[in-house]
Amino acid sequence: MIEGFGVDPWWLVVAKAVAIFVFLILTPLIAILAERKVMARMQSRVGPNRVGPGGMLQSLADGVKLALKEGIVPKGIDRPVYLLAPVIAIVPAFMAFAVIPFGPVVSVFGHRTPLQLTDFSVGVLYILAVTSVGVYGIVLAGWASGSTYPLLGGLRSTAQVISYEIAMGLSFVAVFLHAGTMSTSGIVAAQSNTWYIFLLFPSFVIYLTSMVGETNRAPFDLPEAEGELVGGFHTEYSSLNFALFMLAEYVNMVTVSALATTLFLGGWHAPFPIDLWDGADSGWWPVLWFTLKVWAFLFVFVWLRATLPRLRYDQFMSLGWKVLIPVSLVWIVLVATVRAFRVEGYGSSAVALVVASAIVAVAVAYALWRRRGREPEPAPPTGELPPFDPMAGGFPVPPLPGQTVPTPEKERSDA
Repeated sequence: MIEGFGVDPWWLVVAKAVAIFVFLILTPLIAILAERKVMARMQSRVGPNRVGPGGMLQSLADGVKLALKEGIVPKGIDRPVYLLAPVIAIVPAFMAFAVIPFGPVVSVFGHRTPLQLTDFSVGVLYILAVTSVGVYGIVLAGWASGSTYPLLGGLRSTAQVISYEIAMGLSFVAVFLHAGTMSTSGIVAAQSNTWYIFLLFPSFVIYLTSMVGETNRAPFDLPEAEGELVGGFHTEYSSLNFALFMLAEYVNMVTVSALATTLFLGGWHAPFPIDLWDGADSGWWPVLWFTLKVWAFLFVFVWLRATLPRLRYDQFMSLGWKVLIPVSLVWIVLVATVRAFRVEGYGSSAVALVVASAIVAVAVAYALWRRRGREPEPAPPTGELPPFDPMAGGFPVPPLPGQTVPTPEKERSDA
């Protein structure tokens, strides 16, 4: 157990747990309203403006509406698994917040305690393990519904988690190497001078992409693609069961945003130039800095949804396997090499030479890989479109205006 944890009285532990639960309930309520307002602003619409002052009670009204709707359970389902799936999806999202630090050590009714429920030496691995369980709720919901489209959504979610959780886990390795610990409180303490978003920017970009894919948010919302799967894995759910899936999505957004804040944005440390104030990182002020950073990531989620179209599934998988994972592996090797040189006592010039050589080598290897097997295509005659190949991009597409599809008779005559 990390020093400072495991010594709180029982009532303080209960108070911390209740405070985290309330935070994770209220934040999605506000986030849903903010998302609809911000998207309306970006798309020149009004957004919710009827329920309450300026539409402020719209999220609460939606929750009451879902609770009062009739819960329809279709025939032909695996009933125990069908009812258990939403619970499996929502519980891990709450459990992951147990090791997220909200602030430093403060005094609560005379007891000195850190603003964190608990922590241990592998806190980040605990978050990865717990959030990995949550996807079983989506998979089981699709399988137990006894319908084709939910099953496809569950299968897509399985492939998505396998692809993007590997990249997410690899993005943490560089943080572990720099901080020298997997404890969340230790990682925050290691960023007291410089945040890891500046030292480990490639890891931050990889994690930012992976966390959008892990939470099934646009443009990576393939498991619930309404245009293809009529809602995906939760097509057959209604009333409170559907509300649990919706709550799980937003709580997961808060969880991955809090983890990004902890690993890359200094956790509860005050941003520049507020950190020039001596009292910025003491008392209860860090809770405010932490919350503002989390909301900055939530705004990015909304921004992406309002601006980017949904990816094709082959593009989605290619990004995970062919870009994020290879880049993560190369970056980990580079970070480990730099750390080894510094531990051995080499100067900054030697480290810079190693970094420059590695970047040049990676650039040359990438250029050679891009040129491999590429032959120049003959230019089509003037005024003619190139011959139509429906599988040219790896995905079947219709012909453009003016392009003709070769008939089987023409293909046989050409042969």
